Amino acid sequence: MHILKHLHTVNKHRFTVFRHCVKAGIIRRGLTHDLSKYSPTEFIPGARFYLGTKSPTELERDTYGYSKAWMHHKGRNKHHFEYWTDYSKKTKKLEPVKMPLEFVKEMFCDRVAAGKVYLGKNYTNDNPIDYYRNSRARTSMHPETAALLEKWLLLLQAEGEDTVFKEIRRTKSY
Repeated sequence: MHILKHLHTVNKHRFTVFRHCVKAGIIRRGLTHDLSKYSPTEFIPGARFYLGTKSPTELERDTYGYSKAWMHHKGRNKHHFEYWTDYSKKTKKLEPVKMPLEFVKEMFCDRVAAGKVYLGKNYTNDNPIDYYRNSRARTSMHPETAALLEKWLLLLQAEGEDTVFKEIRRTKSY
């Protein structure tokens, strides 16, 4: 088990998200970000499946066919679009729900911080939008939420952090 390495990664990620949340004007979200990662349900598998360059939930999922830590995490952290699903009265299927703005802002901060932590010196402002485009997130979250997140990721890529965080602070609704 890689207890200390995992703890270091979690702490580094949380601190990076906190710095971003301060820049985004959502300090409280930064203070409470990912506290569930210290729970035994998430921390023990995180240390056991520690990879260093990507989320340990990927190796847990490869091992068992699912990740108990991820299911716990997404059900307690509202900055994950997977939290925002509910059964539609029309379709009788699980459908994405538009996320409240403060959690979209936190999701942006989280995604950028994850790239910085996992990619280290290789991180560029292209990485978050590239990761987003290659994931199922675009089609799995509410269209308005996806559009706002993509707008900010493209702004980050084109104009950098100062500009995008200024835009995020100015955004009051979507």
